[in-house]
Amino acid sequence: MSESKIYDLVVIGAGPGGYHAAVRAAQYGARVALIEKKNLGGTCLNWGCIPTKALYASAELVQKIRSHGKDMGVICDLKLDFTKAVERKNNVVKELTEGIGALEKAWKNDVFMGHGKILGGNAKDGFDIAIEGQESQKIKTKRILLATGSSPALIPAFNIDHERILTSDDILHPDFKIVPKRLLIIGAGVIGCEFANIFATFGSKVIMLEYLASPIATEEPMIVKELQKKLESLGVEINVSQNVLSVINTGSGVKATTCSAEIPRDQVESVEKSYFEADYCLVSIGRAKESSNLGLESLGIELERGAIKVNPKTLETKAEGIYAIGDVTGGIMLAHVASHEGDVAVANALASLGGFKIEPRSPDYNVVPATIFTNPNIGSVGIRRNQAKDLGYDLLMGRFPYMSLGKAKCMGEEEGFIMILADKNTYKILGASCIGAEASELIAEIALAMQHGLTVHDVAETIHSHPTISELVLEGMEDVFGMAIHKKGRPILH
Repeated sequence: MSESKIYDLVVIGAGPGGYHAAVRAAQYGARVALIEKKNLGGTCLNWGCIPTKALYASAELVQKIRSHGKDMGVICDLKLDFTKAVERKNNVVKELTEGIGALEKAWKNDVFMGHGKILGGNAKDGFDIAIEGQESQKIKTKRILLATGSSPALIPAFNIDHERILTSDDILHPDFKIVPKRLLIIGAGVIGCEFANIFATFGSKVIMLEYLASPIATEEPMIVKELQKKLESLGVEINVSQNVLSVINTGSGVKATTCSAEIPRDQVESVEKSYFEADYCLVSIGRAKESSNLGLESLGIELERGAIKVNPKTLETKAEGIYAIGDVTGGIMLAHVASHEGDVAVANALASLGGFKIEPRSPDYNVVPATIFTNPNIGSVGIRRNQAKDLGYDLLMGRFPYMSLGKAKCMGEEEGFIMILADKNTYKILGASCIGAEASELIAEIALAMQHGLTVHDVAETIHSHPTISELVLEGMEDVFGMAIHKKGRPILH
């Protein structure tokens, strides 16, 4: 190992939290090193957000042509080529990963490919980090940011062999170009539903097994009902309240054994079982934190079920000068949350060093939008109705359908609706859920309004361009008081 220059900050992990934080630190003039053991962009760019959205775009186009092509005067002999869709997905990933490398280089950040491990040190004298890669070396830094992310949990009962019983990493591998005749998906959460939409569109008979009583159980029941309707129209079979006891590779396919999720564990052996067979199985349940072999134990950094424990206000670990963000902390496991936490951790790390024009800050999780890229896609922010009632809010709710929107009708996108929740006493927006065209984009306007404490009136009184899908937000806000122009309601005096 050879000695190198002393960095102000070393970031271990180049996912959406880590590479973002490295750029942010450089923008403040810090000397930065970024260490990544696999691929720049981490899970999100290589095995998650981006590749699934590239495949989603192909599936969405197919569905549009099938559903609306003839009516819109587009008549064609539709042929599906999943191999081409995968190749396009691979190119999108390649271009973006190369873009990250170029971005880090532009900010003069040093990028090391290999496994980073903290050898020791402290916030006063600095830390030593070993990089185990093609060429082992050692670097020194004043501050460390851990952004090592997560990976699919390898649950023993599911016998994940990466051949027929797959994780999301496997099914998004650049060389996986198969459309199974029958695909079994364990877990009807966000990941499971997104893959169900993609593969059902390309011709798979998709069978889903979900332990809970509903798919994507965190969403509003009305949203879930709308999504179920669409998935079932694609031929997806959704089986809820299923406790998957085992999955085996039969050689020519897979076989899952289940029982009712309502059966107590000590009675599972004696109850009647159900069996599901398919060509392949995708396991989309749980993610494990990537916190091993980082040298944390010798520094007194605490772990809880593999998650690195941090101070919630500073994101600093028990070891002064070492911070952690993103999935590895076990918090809200969303790429955009990791990026936000990266900004916070960088501010606190550099502020503690002195000499940088930056103030310490704390993360703000009050307004976190979330999206699900099924077709129609889903966007949500804030609290749900059941949460609002549990918190004692006196609720007002607005609801407006796509079918009453001019632009949506022109686009042939009449499925879905938006719903807005507001506090009856203050008229402030508490939350919103949307399922339909551009739902993931629409929710951004509401998130901004909530972040700045705006009321339903503030948004409703803002002129929205016509004809646009964004008018859905306007009409949804007006409907909170029964005043939407394109929907008959009962006006509420205000």
